[in-house]
Amino acid sequence: MSTQTIRPTDVPAGHRRTVRVAVPMPRATDVASVFRTAARIIAANGLHQGDHVPDAFDREMGEVPHFLRPMSIVAALKTAVVGDPHRDSLLADNAVAVLALRLEVDGEGPFYGDIFSLEHHVDGWGDVAGRTAECVVAVLYAAGDAVEVTA
Repeated sequence: MSTQTIRPTDVPAGHRRTVRVAVPMPRATDVASVFRTAARIIAANGLHQGDHVPDAFDREMGEVPHFLRPMSIVAALKTAVVGDPHRDSLLADNAVAVLALRLEVDGEGPFYGDIFSLEHHVDGWGDVAGRTAECVVAVLYAAGDAVEVTA
């Protein structure tokens, strides 16, 4: 007599189906981990250009939480720390400042200034036409490695 193991991804016809499992993202605790966590968020959700998240006022996408939507680089950095692309934190601000000092936008950079100017500079880099999520992920991982080496 043989026994058959039923896996949660099997259906009666024997076909496999994809099961989405929500795994909580660990919160970042230092600037290097903020960059790496933000890179994973962008890789999973996608890059959004123009605003922090699409439909920020929930007119069309109200059923989708903001942290699961495509997002800008600054929003991903904030989400990596506090889980919300609209809430500020000192650690996310530090990560934005470090990134602003490394990025060049339209021949300008590194950039110094208040946090709003730094965020604008970083988002300006992410909003360049043709910028892809893969490019952003690569830069965020490289920034995490660079910060870890210099720490």
